[in-house]
Amino acid sequence: MNYLILTKTGGAILGPVALVLGYVMDALFRFTSMFGVMNIGLCIILFTLVVKVLLFPLTIKQQKSSKLKAVMQPEIQAIQNKYKSKTDNDSMIKMKVETDVVYEKYGTSMTGGCLQLVIQMPILFALYRVICNIPAYVSSVKEYFMQVVYSISGVSSAASLPEGAASSLVQFATDHNIPLTGMNAIGDLTGATGEALANKMVDILYKLNPAQWNLLGQAFPNASQMIADNLAAIEKMNSFLGFNLATNPWQGFVPSLAWLIPIAAGLTQWYSTKLMTANQQPQSEDAPGGQMMKQMNVMMPLMSVFFCFTFPAAVGIYWVASNAFQVIQQISVNAYLDRIDIDEMVKKNIEKANVKRAKKGLPLLKINQNASANLKAYQAKAEKEEEQRTAKMEKVKEQVKESSNYYNDYAKSGNLASKANMVAKYNEKHNKLTGGG
Repeated sequence: MNYLILTKTGGAILGPVALVLGYVMDALFRFTSMFGVMNIGLCIILFTLVVKVLLFPLTIKQQKSSKLKAVMQPEIQAIQNKYKSKTDNDSMIKMKVETDVVYEKYGTSMTGGCLQLVIQMPILFALYRVICNIPAYVSSVKEYFMQVVYSISGVSSAASLPEGAASSLVQFATDHNIPLTGMNAIGDLTGATGEALANKMVDILYKLNPAQWNLLGQAFPNASQMIADNLAAIEKMNSFLGFNLATNPWQGFVPSLAWLIPIAAGLTQWYSTKLMTANQQPQSEDAPGGQMMKQMNVMMPLMSVFFCFTFPAAVGIYWVASNAFQVIQQISVNAYLDRIDIDEMVKKNIEKANVKRAKKGLPLLKINQNASANLKAYQAKAEKEEEQRTAKMEKVKEQVKESSNYYNDYAKSGNLASKANMVAKYNEKHNKLTGGG
């Protein structure tokens, strides 16, 4: 497993996380193999389920924080509107102080809920590394590819591979338009020998589709029998519902069943996002980030479709499974959040904050028991202001209509006399309004 350290760049955090996830994936593959099922697609689905279950507590915390911030949003927005046209330093300081007071009142902070996201991000990035390079992290799968590596290079162990032993394989990939770029530059074998070279050769082999595997046997006749023997197992592992997991769904403008993967990914992403925002107060487009959030809710599903068309089908299967589990999870989360007492949540938040403040010798915060009432008051105020604004606009429209009708009645003919009459009528009306003689 030194493979991961030598060839999977991406920082000190992602490597160890991907390594752990690789062990989980390998354990699932071995488990299903005990029942005669050696299928990467099934393992990806089980793998996704395990990860979702492990991250569920963080998901609950993050969404509780989001719900609380939704309750706070009217007060925060009122402060932002108060200082909207003021850009001087004093106004900015006052706005920050008033905003901090609101966060203190609810026992949270501007970064509340961010910790959960920070923890989840390395896990999610590491997930993609594992899914994109299954043999790299799942040793049970890698064994079959290593047998092919030994046969085409003429060695009996990875340690015996000299530099340049993979040149013929790289040439084969180049001749058959097999992409050698991605998360890693697997086509760059400069200075690679032994285990590191073997691992890069496995990366190249994992990108082959069934037709290219058959061509590989023709390109390496001395290894054709070993390739054929392992190809049966590799195809069985990489086939899921008729899709080859190593192949991109997009193979040109000819529709195929593989297109169902990115389409399903986009639909499940959209529905998952819809459920996630169901428990949050609708945010005005004028609010900071409001328009951006609305655009993201549309763009994310479209991005899912694009990526799942261009990435190997294995990534799409993970994406669909992840969204499907997210939908099921979100339904239960929404039911849980509906039963949460906001005042009780605020009380617990302030109690936790006071424990920390006491250790620092800071004065304790007062517990706010009226969070729900505050929200209703702000909502009522916002509704009243909207009604007043609508009534004012209707009144202006009526005045404009009345004025237009008044003057049009005296200017239909377009002659000089009618225009003079229109001016006279205007003066008459203006005198009545101003009290002039």
